[in-house]
Amino acid sequence: MNPYDIAPPPSRPWWRTTPALLGLLALVALLSALSLGLGFLVMVAAMVAVWVLPAWRWYARLGATVGAFFLMLISAGMSGQLDETGADKPEAQHANGADAEQSPSPAAAKAPEIADYTGMPLDKAEKEARSAGLTPGRHDAAEEDRTIILRSGWTVCFQKADTAAKTVDFAAVKTGEPCPEKDGGPLPWPVMPDLVGDTYNTAVEELEQAGIGLDRVTLDDVYLDTDTPTAEEAAEEGDEWRVCFQAPDEDTKVTSSTTVRLDLGRWTDADLVQKCPQAKGTTYRIPANDPAHDDSDDNGTTGGGGSADDNSSSSDGTTGGSDAGVVHPGSYCSPPGATGVTKKGTPMVCGPGSDGRDRWHS
Repeated sequence: MNPYDIAPPPSRPWWRTTPALLGLLALVALLSALSLGLGFLVMVAAMVAVWVLPAWRWYARLGATVGAFFLMLISAGMSGQLDETGADKPEAQHANGADAEQSPSPAAAKAPEIADYTGMPLDKAEKEARSAGLTPGRHDAAEEDRTIILRSGWTVCFQKADTAAKTVDFAAVKTGEPCPEKDGGPLPWPVMPDLVGDTYNTAVEELEQAGIGLDRVTLDDVYLDTDTPTAEEAAEEGDEWRVCFQAPDEDTKVTSSTTVRLDLGRWTDADLVQKCPQAKGTTYRIPANDPAHDDSDDNGTTGGGGSADDNSSSSDGTTGGSDAGVVHPGSYCSPPGATGVTKKGTPMVCGPGSDGRDRWHS
């Protein structure tokens, strides 16, 4: 018989392994957030399992026991399970004879005034109410009747106090949500107005009237050759920028998670194209910027940017002279320094554009 031929020890069942017990300890924290009593029962079961099942050393078992207890307290405290323990109740009055003689009778005692906690974070309101000798309660002010877990993320909308019982019940909504008109009513989210076709300045006014803050609005352009303006740039020339498309659509509720987007087009009386494109990102604001654009479509020549008849009426009778007649803003031109006018009569000059090529501009 080979003395080194030793069979490996049998493996332990999964429910006696370290990962299984750590998962049970995590379950203590989860259930304590929902119910302190249920979390306590699970903690007891976890402690029995820690001291009986695994092959841990005594100090590891002791550490797991203490850790599970603190997990239960922390989870219960975050969920508000410990709010009603009376830890923050005011100290009792001195029971000596002099204090007893000076204490007013119940009939003469004046009911305490309840402070107004509306608009405050729920956790702060409950803390101040307990300091004032009141026992606070809480519930969702909206019709959804949601469970309040993290009180610092909720805001008080309504309160109902009982001075005789020294209690106050807070109705709250999540921070950033509007308060309903009454406790238990629907949240009055603002509704998106119809902005398509409006100038940027008009759109801003309608958004503010609808109760939609401009910090919720993002801007984009609709052309292939135009950069998206910032809010400050759009406001400076708010009558030239127009809303071509919007998101969300008209009459859509704008909730705390909704992003409002305005797709803007820009033109003036001097622009060749003065309307929104059929779709976003499919056309150029200045047609001459299109690589497929043919100057002859505008003027029948390689020069001024107006029609052949327009150029023939110029002062020198040529298409490349100092006076090119009627021209289109943004079209290619030559020679540099040539002059012309638009159909509206706006004086134009031939000079370098943003791309370095000579174009007509005012």
